[in-house]
Amino acid sequence: MTILLLIIILVIITIFTGKIILSNQHSKEVTELFSLSGDISNRTFIYEQLEALPEPVQRYFKHVLKDGQPYISYVRLQHDGYFKTSPKKDWIKIKGEQYFTAEKPGFIWKGKTSMFTARDMYIADKGRLVVTLLSLFKIVDGQGESFDQGELLRWLGESVWFPTNLLPSENLQWSPIDSLSAKLIYNYNNINIYYIVSFNDKGEITQMQTERYMTEDLETWVGKFRNYKEINGILIPTEIEAIWKLEEGDYSYVKFNLKKIEYDKPEILIRRRAE
Repeated sequence: MTILLLIIILVIITIFTGKIILSNQHSKEVTELFSLSGDISNRTFIYEQLEALPEPVQRYFKHVLKDGQPYISYVRLQHDGYFKTSPKKDWIKIKGEQYFTAEKPGFIWKGKTSMFTARDMYIADKGRLVVTLLSLFKIVDGQGESFDQGELLRWLGESVWFPTNLLPSENLQWSPIDSLSAKLIYNYNNINIYYIVSFNDKGEITQMQTERYMTEDLETWVGKFRNYKEINGILIPTEIEAIWKLEEGDYSYVKFNLKKIEYDKPEILIRRRAE
């Protein structure tokens, strides 16, 4: 009985220590992310800069942004929702926090379920996915060109949460398709990515579709956006869904609900406990 009790105590201490180490690593990554980017809030969005854009893209920016909106430099947010680890698995609850930079492309996301913690990131022009079981055992550490492409795509697609990042720039262009869609093209660090963006009659972005690496092969990847609300004076979606469109059928694996979002606060969110 005494030996069993000692084993249980040792396991608890080990797991708690793992959580602290993981939390400290996450804090360092967030600090690095913010240190690599700059403040662009001195730039201002005005309606006149939309004149050359496709009509649905003009409607989008006029719908979600106010004339005179400063450009957003940094983002931090929290969400809850559901996640699937494979098409045949059940949905599991997940909570997450995420940080973005705009002047230099970058983000870090930390999602936590009852069993594993995932850290998805694009920092210093490199993509990476790290998954740990019980905050202790690293079961995934994905890096390389396919992750660079995939994580840059995630950063660009989730820019719907900070729409000034989707305005035309040296790296970003819009081209027309029809009255309810346009092509978004982004070139950065020798990576060329795109989205086919769909809009509704209100001017909201409802879907973004592209080709993204799933393991070694490019597959069709779709982000869906719903339930727009005005937060911090900007209209943004509060529900997002990510779907792989595979030969055997659609694989929806992410359903996130935005709980809180803040702009231009380049600091880590204060957590109530080590995660």
